[in-house]
Amino acid sequence: MTLQPKCEDVETAEGVAITVTGVAQVKVMTDKDLLAIACEQFLGKSVMEIKAVVLQTLEGHLRSILGTLTVEQIYQDRDQFARLVREVAAPDVGRMGIEILSFTIKDVYDKLDYLSSLGKTQTAAVQRDADIGVAEAERDAGIREAECKKEMMDVKFLADTKMADSKRELELQKAAFNQEVNTKKAESQLAYELQAAKEQQKIRLEEIEIEVVQRKKQISIEEREIERTEKELIATVKRPAEAEAYKMEQLAEGYKMQKVLTAQAEAEKIRKIGEAEAISISSVGKAEAERMRLKAEAYQQYGEAAKTALVLDALPKIAGKVSAPLARTNEIVILSGDGSRVTGEVNRLLAELPVSVNALTGVDLSKMPLLQKLTGAQA
Repeated sequence: MTLQPKCEDVETAEGVAITVTGVAQVKVMTDKDLLAIACEQFLGKSVMEIKAVVLQTLEGHLRSILGTLTVEQIYQDRDQFARLVREVAAPDVGRMGIEILSFTIKDVYDKLDYLSSLGKTQTAAVQRDADIGVAEAERDAGIREAECKKEMMDVKFLADTKMADSKRELELQKAAFNQEVNTKKAESQLAYELQAAKEQQKIRLEEIEIEVVQRKKQISIEEREIERTEKELIATVKRPAEAEAYKMEQLAEGYKMQKVLTAQAEAEKIRKIGEAEAISISSVGKAEAERMRLKAEAYQQYGEAAKTALVLDALPKIAGKVSAPLARTNEIVILSGDGSRVTGEVNRLLAELPVSVNALTGVDLSKMPLLQKLTGAQA
């Protein structure tokens, strides 16, 4: 570890306050007993904490030595001053398991320009010696630090190599053990599966033989069942079906014959009825024609007298139809101031009667002698 102790404004033997800085290279001792002491002192602490402890120890001894020397002694013989610091501080840090590899004075200065008053030549010499000392210290410190780092890297590399070798050896042994175990497991599993396959094959063969026997028995049973079912169907279905079909055929034939005979009888009946109706109509027509002929002959024989008789026969009917509305009339009152006019109204109605009969029947009563006589008598 590289440390830079610094003491500011420390009074020398002559009472001059100066500031001194140095550079120290320290390391943990590797001796077994001393290493145990170092572990006891610093185990659990960080590097910064270890540096702080050692730095405070060096600064304390540096401060005590400055109080015993003059400025000139400190300034002119820095090596002697540094050696004194090493000699005084080494036992104390050694009891902590720390070894001081090197210690040099880096800088000495004051705020009162005491050193500069010693003369430029001396100042230059002092500055030169100081620079040389600093350079040498830095050089020695750099060399020592590099050596320490190299030693540390060598130790670390050796330890890493050993660890890597041990780890590799462990991995190889584990791989070998795993390979052997897996091989045995695979062989055991393969043997088990092979034996299981053989046993399974035997069981399957036995099952196939049993299935063949069962299948043969099943086929025999099914064949017998088919024969029985066939006979049963013939007895229960086919024979009754044939009988039923024959029965239905005979019934259909009889029904057809019945329909034919019924239709023939109906047709004969209709024909007979038609012939009877035709004979009846013909007879009625002949009788009506004969009656009309006789009536026509009578009309022709009697002439106007017959027509008059027909009209006279129809007059009551006509009068009844005409007087039908008057049947619901209680009385008819003819208003007239002259009695002769009532008679005239009656005569007018009688005079209009032939016209009405002619319009209804086509017979002109005014041309009939009998009616003329009646009309004349009325007049």
